[in-house]
Amino acid sequence: MLAHQFGVEAGLQLPLRYNVGPNTQIPVIRQVGGKRELAMMKWGLVPAWSPEPKVKYSTFNVRSEEAATKSTYRSAMKIRHCLIPADGFYEWEEINKKKYPHYFQLRHQPIFAFAGLWERWDKGQPPLESCTILTTRPNELLQKIEHDRMPVILSPNDYAAWLDPTNNAPESLRYLFEPWPASEMTERPANTYVNKVGNEGPECLTIAP
Repeated sequence: MLAHQFGVEAGLQLPLRYNVGPNTQIPVIRQVGGKRELAMMKWGLVPAWSPEPKVKYSTFNVRSEEAATKSTYRSAMKIRHCLIPADGFYEWEEINKKKYPHYFQLRHQPIFAFAGLWERWDKGQPPLESCTILTTRPNELLQKIEHDRMPVILSPNDYAAWLDPTNNAPESLRYLFEPWPASEMTERPANTYVNKVGNEGPECLTIAP
């Protein structure tokens, strides 16, 4: 389905995952040499100038308003854009200092794409490729759980514009960073089982009795 929907050649066999955490390998679609390709990258961007393949601060997402100016993301924001496919995502609501996950999907797109950036760190062997997800202000659905950010979700009509490596003027793409309409999304509670990184399986989406 990824090959058909995102215009890449079939190749990678992707396992079904219910709990994708930072610092794991995730599928990414980028454009290289005029063609789209599917690659696996570490979720958590490592800038090319970093002396080590680890970053001391969190880089699994970045505010879309700041990506063009922060040194960690500035180079990627100019020319290394990518799509990060998903069929849903979690956000957490905090109640009495406990975190409760909610699962969000799109009504009319079983699989969609986040706007992402990718980088290549080549100070070691093998080189490390990594990525991050852009975020924006929350729509009304996310505001209901008092969440202050949400991932940037792209319309299929905008995939080509976002992936175009010849467009090195990030400001021309700011229109893509508007929150996805709340009316086009669904939300339901998820199981707190998903709160622990490493927990996997359908239980993540099944509310415990």
